[in-house]
Amino acid sequence: MTDEREMSFLDHLEELRWHIVRAIVAIFIFMIAAFLAGPWIFENIVFAPARIDFVTFRYLCKIGHSLNMVESLCVEIIPFKVQSRFMTGQFTMHLTAAFVLGFILAFPYVFWELWKFITPGLHIKERKNSKWAVTSVSFLFLLGIAFGYFIMSPLAVWFLSSYSISDMISNEFDITSYVSTITALVFGSGLLFQLPVVVYFLSQIGIVTPALMRQYRRHALVGILILGAIITPPDPLSQSLISLPLYLLYEFSILISAMVLRRKKREELEQDQASV
Repeated sequence: MTDEREMSFLDHLEELRWHIVRAIVAIFIFMIAAFLAGPWIFENIVFAPARIDFVTFRYLCKIGHSLNMVESLCVEIIPFKVQSRFMTGQFTMHLTAAFVLGFILAFPYVFWELWKFITPGLHIKERKNSKWAVTSVSFLFLLGIAFGYFIMSPLAVWFLSSYSISDMISNEFDITSYVSTITALVFGSGLLFQLPVVVYFLSQIGIVTPALMRQYRRHALVGILILGAIITPPDPLSQSLISLPLYLLYEFSILISAMVLRRKKREELEQDQASV
């Protein structure tokens, strides 16, 4: 009996190993493609949020013209230079950018592989309730990546490059600092947009409730406003571009929690009626 349990456990480990191997292979394939296209990716993707012709800045300028806020919203210059102060700096960041892009592109498949491993351990009702898990998680992750790249990154670059405490200081950032900042903002947004999924599963096991989230709504709003004030220029529109989507994400998570609670109550009522 002990041997069978041990073999069953080892079989699970072997199955998990192959799911992980296939996920890593997918990341590696996209990483190689991104590495080979490195110069194009750095020119058109990595450094794009630091140029005044970036799509976000163009739309901000259009809004500025329509609102008579040209000086506040039209970006005429982003005053900084990117340097490489370490001998391995450019090569390391080339690998880092290739890995990050490879992971982003392979993420739906990676999560699908992990979900295939988790699914057999779920009850039939749990499988039914979470059948859209892969689609939802992938969509929210990619939506968060887009939010981080097109909204958070350019506004943060604009603010941080323009921030100055003395005319004696010129902004000359190391490439590792620039790439790390962009990566943190983009990946952080991708993870942040998983909030509805996290709330869904926490609501399933009773840790999170709509009442709890409504109770801490003000705290969440204050935190979101502080985040928006930190990484954006000091004007209401730029702060709204960050704060409003994050607040809507929080409100959407409350709706998700309420939906889970209603379904659990309905299932409990059906079970009570069936037992009678």
